[in-house]
Amino acid sequence: MKILAIDIGGTSIKMCMADEKGNASAFIEFDSEAEKGGQYLVDNIIKKVIETYIEFDVIGISTASQVNSEEGSIIYANENFPGYTGMKIKAIFEAEFGVPVKVENDVNAAALGEKHFGAGKEINDFLCLTYGTGIGGAIVIDSTVYKGLNGGAGEFGHLILHPGGEKCNCGCVGCYEMYGSTTALVKKSLEIDNKYINGRMIFEGLEQGDVSLERVLNDWVLEVAYGLVSLTHIFNPPAIIIGGGIMEQDRLIAMVTSKAKQLMLKSFSNVEILKASLGNKAGLLGAASLHLPSKTL
Repeated sequence: MKILAIDIGGTSIKMCMADEKGNASAFIEFDSEAEKGGQYLVDNIIKKVIETYIEFDVIGISTASQVNSEEGSIIYANENFPGYTGMKIKAIFEAEFGVPVKVENDVNAAALGEKHFGAGKEINDFLCLTYGTGIGGAIVIDSTVYKGLNGGAGEFGHLILHPGGEKCNCGCVGCYEMYGSTTALVKKSLEIDNKYINGRMIFEGLEQGDVSLERVLNDWVLEVAYGLVSLTHIFNPPAIIIGGGIMEQDRLIAMVTSKAKQLMLKSFSNVEILKASLGNKAGLLGAASLHLPSKTL
């Protein structure tokens, strides 16, 4: 089966051809220009598909925003995707290309990618978290993503860990992602030096011995650990897979694991905290895996 996989993010869109074994080829990436609106976003993707790919049997789509995966539509998109809420992605692509289309939320797709082809391949039950602009989450039970009542299960970034704390974009205060996201780390690092604009620059500064930055990192690791400890105590999972660009650092995985296990109840500390293994292909391969046989919850 020839699967066209599409991963729609706020910054970029990735596409490739994939098969049932997770082999990927014909990889392309381009700016999403999401600020131009949902209709432009979809029309541009269709244009790129027509220009790039000749033949495929099915389409799998991973997308930022809250998704009704049964209907293949967007339940809710924030202000970064104007006009995206309500778009019937599945219907649009099926009408355009005449092949079956499946659509899933990006973090759920990443978790499925890790389940079928990555760090979760041998694990039936696990949590998956991605650390970036915010914190995304997914719950995998019996090798299937658990969706919850309205398809929104796994919003781990909005655990309220600091009541009365910083106001989140969601409208609540003290959310996990206001303290444990990559955005939060960059914000604190910029208070030290305005060159620390991203994770790469931060780790370069650490390698050069910036002691002030080391303190910021340690405080941030503690915030990341708080969330993981809370989730471990709630779910008692065999494993938690953590990803996102910042978590490519092996040193960071070790720090987070050590701190989290110090803080959690000893009877829960056998949880494995694993580094996601698929990198920026997790969403694409997860999108491809939507067409593999699976159970449904």
